Amino acid sequence: MSQPSESIGDRYQQETKYFRNRMGGGFLDWSKQPETHKRCEGRQGEINLPEPQGEGGEPVWTVIRRRRSAREFTREPISLTQLSQLLWAIQGITHTEFGYTFRACPSAGALYPIETYLVVNHVEGLMPGVYHFYIPEHQLEVLAQGSFSREISEAALGQDMARRASVVLVWTAVVQRSKWKYKERGYRYIYLDAGHIGQNLYLAASALELGCCTIGALFDEEVNGLIGVDGEEETVVYMAAVGKVEG
Repeated sequence: MSQPSESIGDRYQQETKYFRNRMGGGFLDWSKQPETHKRCEGRQGEINLPEPQGEGGEPVWTVIRRRRSAREFTREPISLTQLSQLLWAIQGITHTEFGYTFRACPSAGALYPIETYLVVNHVEGLMPGVYHFYIPEHQLEVLAQGSFSREISEAALGQDMARRASVVLVWTAVVQRSKWKYKERGYRYIYLDAGHIGQNLYLAASALELGCCTIGALFDEEVNGLIGVDGEEETVVYMAAVGKVEG
């Protein structure tokens, strides 16, 4: 009996390993490095977020112990201040030195391939709709207004928590930001970066006494279409639902 062919996942894992005798090499073409920040074309306006707090709060050990995945949300809205704090915790600029900015989460090579979009269902002072987080100015870019709770829930394989949550965060990868330096291995780093962001969101939500649940089960092209990305140069990699919970 013939052996089953190697799966694409197994093959990728093997072919992107580093070995001492074949590490590749060459020089980086700095003229072709992609921009680190994205401004969305066709945006309908910008919304300045409240200034986030960078000090105080509960001890990190307390927050880690309390962290759980929550899937049952009330329809009570979260505040714009809470949303601002969550966004700062996952991708906010924490330090600037010699013209370089450092963020709340690490990124391989400081290339920051992950972009954050939001499907807002219930946030005080913010119309329901689709937004993009513009990190340098700590702003939301308005992409579309209206209720998209049904669409984001269906795109999350019908998970009702995406419909009931106050906000669903959608993380995409601008793939070439990582591949410019790391070639095909860059995909590994993209998913590691997304994981760092997801964990910071969990901890920030716990500190704010909000519920959070990350989402990996999704129909990629439905989410890409909802937020307006092409699914190739930029594509969804991860999502998370956040909202208030009972008790």
